[in-house]
Amino acid sequence: MKKILTVFLLAFSSFVTAYSQADSSHLRITLLTCSPGEELYSTFGHSALRVIDSVTFTDKVYNYGTFDFNPDFYPKFIRGKLLYYLSVETYPDFIYGYQQEQRSIVEQVLNLGGEEKIRLNAALQLNASGSNKFYKYDFLFDNCATRIRDIVGSNTAEALTIKNILPYPGVSFRELIHNSLNRSGMYWSKLGIDILLGSGLDKSAGNEQTMFLPHYLFKGFDSAAVGNKPLVGERLPVYTAPSATTSPKSFFTPFIAFAAVLLVFIALTLIRRQWSKKVLGFLDFLLFFSAGLLGILLVFMWLGTDHALCRNNYNLLWALPFHAVAAFFLNSKRKIIHQYWGLSVLVYALLLAFWVLLPQELNKDLAPLLILLGWRSWKQFKQSENARKVAHI
Repeated sequence: MKKILTVFLLAFSSFVTAYSQADSSHLRITLLTCSPGEELYSTFGHSALRVIDSVTFTDKVYNYGTFDFNPDFYPKFIRGKLLYYLSVETYPDFIYGYQQEQRSIVEQVLNLGGEEKIRLNAALQLNASGSNKFYKYDFLFDNCATRIRDIVGSNTAEALTIKNILPYPGVSFRELIHNSLNRSGMYWSKLGIDILLGSGLDKSAGNEQTMFLPHYLFKGFDSAAVGNKPLVGERLPVYTAPSATTSPKSFFTPFIAFAAVLLVFIALTLIRRQWSKKVLGFLDFLLFFSAGLLGILLVFMWLGTDHALCRNNYNLLWALPFHAVAAFFLNSKRKIIHQYWGLSVLVYALLLAFWVLLPQELNKDLAPLLILLGWRSWKQFKQSENARKVAHI
């Protein structure tokens, strides 16, 4: 009840503020920026536009980040064919949802003239009608943040100029994503993104292109100007989540996990007992079979989906799809298997040696895993070599 009352008072105060505006549009338009959530789709936060009309007493939120969670959601999402759309909901409903998820919200009041607000409001209404509301989501170039950047920029009387918000010259899209994920301690999400998305993510981002992230859309609008006046007239905290500054970062990072697995293999090798050899054999199978399945997934994401960012993925240099088959031929005496493990050793050695020269930045937490794959490939190569020598005696 207390939360509902708070939302009501916020909405009421917004109407009072809207009445006091000097222009005759009777509109107040703001950018709402929401902090990251725990679900994968909410990892980078969210942006939406709020429009208050003090004549019709409406308080609407235009949300470009909406999708239908129906039975064919996952097939469409995986294949890159999921359509997002612009939804319109009441401000109290929007705020309540983020309060339930304990996600903070900040509001920036857009310092637009009456005619500009009328044009922007009309554009939003048109964009939300019928089939106009649907669009094919693109992680970097067409999402809930870039849509807001573009629709605001195309409805100002003068050109929208944005000061430099790049953290440093030549920053890549991947580095921008890393900065956001590192701040939130989302190292596992960072690993997943680095594995699934290919070298296209390593291109340098332009100043306005950084605004594909809600955090940088917030910064961009804060620094922007329409002619000689700033785009943002006022910044207001709407809701501050209690857990926003108190959630501890997890100690169990991917590097710790992969290093622990590497230590388990080393320990089992040093024990030199019959049971430890059997366990090692089983773990080798799991290691190579899992790497192979991941490689098959990466090939599918590259060739079988519409996800442009999944193409040209250099993670296939270590997640070799052929491992999924080779795992069933551990300790084989066949010449082709012996040659395969020898080639695998060479690939891993070259990959570790020339890691920093690749056109794609591989996640550094993968280093223990790559060392493990190279070492176990070497073991398989030597075992296969010894087995072939014994067979020829």
